[in-house]
Amino acid sequence: MALIKSISGIRGTIGGRAGDALTPIDVVKFTAAFGTWALAHSQHRTIVVGRDARLSGDMVNKLVIGTLQGLGIDVIDLGLSTTPTVEMAVPARKAAGGIILTASHNPKQWNALKLLNEKGEFISDADGKHVLELAEQEAFDFAQVTKLGQVTNDNSALKKHIKAILALPLVDVEAIKAKNFRVVVDAVNSSGGFAVPQLLEALGVTTIEKLYCEPTGDFAHNPEPLPENLRDIAKVLEKGSFDLGIVVDPDVDRLALINEDGTMFGEEYTLVAVADYVLGQLGGGNTVSNLSSTRALRDVTEKHGGSYAAAAVGEVNVVTKMKETNTVIGGEGNGGIIYPELHYGRDALVGIALFLTHLAKSGKTMTQLRASYPNYFISKNKIELTPDIDTDKVLVQMEKRYAKQPVNTIDGVKIEFDKEWVHLRKSNTEPIIRIYAESDSNATADHLAQKIIGDIKEIISR
Repeated sequence: MALIKSISGIRGTIGGRAGDALTPIDVVKFTAAFGTWALAHSQHRTIVVGRDARLSGDMVNKLVIGTLQGLGIDVIDLGLSTTPTVEMAVPARKAAGGIILTASHNPKQWNALKLLNEKGEFISDADGKHVLELAEQEAFDFAQVTKLGQVTNDNSALKKHIKAILALPLVDVEAIKAKNFRVVVDAVNSSGGFAVPQLLEALGVTTIEKLYCEPTGDFAHNPEPLPENLRDIAKVLEKGSFDLGIVVDPDVDRLALINEDGTMFGEEYTLVAVADYVLGQLGGGNTVSNLSSTRALRDVTEKHGGSYAAAAVGEVNVVTKMKETNTVIGGEGNGGIIYPELHYGRDALVGIALFLTHLAKSGKTMTQLRASYPNYFISKNKIELTPDIDTDKVLVQMEKRYAKQPVNTIDGVKIEFDKEWVHLRKSNTEPIIRIYAESDSNATADHLAQKIIGDIKEIISR
């Protein structure tokens, strides 16, 4: 059982003892703390709530809404929705904040409360710590019976989200429609199962093969959109009847693409391709991604005459850096597209619209488009943490061991070796150390990662 409190929200497994997992007691406590914080930071008294389709979603949703009502807060319930849809609905409805009930890429036994401010953006680290303090102290007062909050159900938010995407100047519906794309969609039996097809239909795509698009929450495979989890959609594409495959995670903020022959376009290259299109259309501009993302974004940005900056891992950190550097497109290498023209949040739906416009106008196949980008490979690894491992000590020792190399410590330890790099950091969402290594071949990246893993194990064994 696990309960993790971080800038990514309150995340845990369902079942177990209070304080050790995401139990009903924990849901109520942290919801009450967030509601109290929101009321103190906004003149509004409404909070938007939406959820993905995971099995615990209905239960958690009822607990969250009831708790907010108990605080005297009015609730706009979007029901089954996507993370970016909730993010856009918060400012549109002039709400004090939002709560998204999703554990994103985590398996079905997990759920989480993702917390948004009145801009529809993830709350800051400082605000998150304040919420945790309120929860720890149970510093919240509930409303009298005559002042309980009211609930409004809203099933129009996704339509408004899609309409806003279609209105973007760089989304060319006619160009997409003219290509008559044949698309396979894998939505892992969650909210993307209805959201992605609705978007594609609005973009003029008429041939849509739906794979795991029933929002039952019983995930058909591990929901993280990594190659090893996407074998079923790859087999469909291998037959040669489709132009591309589209994969989203349960809350539709990560986008992975599959080539027409069933090979992976590469989750890291979702942002690279979309940025290439946006920068080309705008005549340049700045970009941001996190420290664990591919160097290819920097190469593409500089090709268009712009500047690239790296941020600590975590959407709130990327958004902060994007605002500081006046970025036109950014995100994370896990398939997270952040397009400020629409909103400051990872959004697979706007990523799909921009990518399909790019693909349509390029006149290329998926494999040809992928071949036009710098070729880097990232080896993604992890080490499970046990209570006796001093993670901070391990990272300090690794920094010392590679002191002769360029080292960045704003988020864990990133060590650069010319155009190769390794990034070590504690996960915000799981009890693990992530070890990412990038090079110009899979074998070299794997070798580099294993060398670093060997170093870590040596330090731990002392």
